[in-house]
Amino acid sequence: MTGFEPTRAAALHRLAAFVPDAGRSYGVKRNHDLAGGAPSEQPAVSQLSPYLRHRLIAEREVIDAVLSRHAPQEAMPFLQQLFWRSYFKGWLEQHPSVWNSYQTGLDTARQQSHDGYNAAISGRSGIACFDHWCRQLCDTGYLHNHARLWFASIWIFSLRLPWQLGADLFLRHLADADPASNTLSWRWVAGLHTKGKHYLATADNIARFTDGRFHPVGELDETAPPLTEDDDHTLAACPTPMATPAARTLWLITEEDSLSPPAGLKVAGVLGIASHDASDFAQQAVRNSAAAAGGVYYLGHCWSTAILRAAETAGVRDVACAYLPVGPTADGFAATHQRLAAAGLRLHLHQRTYDRLVWPHATKGYFKLKKQIPSLIDGLAQ
Repeated sequence: MTGFEPTRAAALHRLAAFVPDAGRSYGVKRNHDLAGGAPSEQPAVSQLSPYLRHRLIAEREVIDAVLSRHAPQEAMPFLQQLFWRSYFKGWLEQHPSVWNSYQTGLDTARQQSHDGYNAAISGRSGIACFDHWCRQLCDTGYLHNHARLWFASIWIFSLRLPWQLGADLFLRHLADADPASNTLSWRWVAGLHTKGKHYLATADNIARFTDGRFHPVGELDETAPPLTEDDDHTLAACPTPMATPAARTLWLITEEDSLSPPAGLKVAGVLGIASHDASDFAQQAVRNSAAAAGGVYYLGHCWSTAILRAAETAGVRDVACAYLPVGPTADGFAATHQRLAAAGLRLHLHQRTYDRLVWPHATKGYFKLKKQIPSLIDGLAQ
């Protein structure tokens, strides 16, 4: 059970609680996985990621709140982490073949047997720190970011399990599981995102940043080479922003975005939609956001049927939602879009200003985007 309440009120409360610690202290303490590792025991990190993932709160709101309390240079370590998630989002949007490759690899891995897999996912690998993190992941829907890196490295290089199965485990259990950040972080650890540069967990590093709670000397492969692949993932164009429809419109809330519709949209009704495959946090976030907007909620796989019914009730032919980035929701909407068009409904995808400004800089490594953070913050303020 996740320790995060899936509401906008909870997101704003968490932001207010974190802001005082978003300056220098964050940069010093953020890599330490403290105490038992549960969310309530991690005061040095923001714990905003589930709310940002499902956009119960906007990145600009977080940036504005932090900079109202701290100078940009003091807050830069935190701001850089915030933009990391945006970098991965924009990078996958412009390299969609990576998502397709991951799905194919996951299907292949599921069809094969892997020694140690069942022991690993049940927290019985024999590596105490890994088993602790695995149980924590399944019990709470949370892992400290540093623990995620150690977990992924041990999974890939010490347990020698397919990275796709590990990424799928995270995607199913983490409250903040994001297709882009999750897939690309696992690939980064493996040495596939930045080719030839992988992340190897070491016993001494784990001991240092868990304050000596764990020290798996002799239990890890600390010399394994990076993984390789033959695929060449070419660059695709960023999405083109669509104009806001002039007619009365049905607004959709999905697990990708629970924020209010764009200014100027004539909202005739609100429908929240989620699938049974979405996490419990995601389902509840959509349900709560739809209720707060005076709308209705649908949980299932027949999205087109629910949308057509809601559009008929609202008396509209236009349907809009926030842009659906590469991932399961966009995959599920592919067939839905066709059915809506066949029924004479027009679907409009609204791209948030933040994504429109940030994503074009996510074409290569993170450093390219990192250099633009000051100017991006200035652009958001205009």
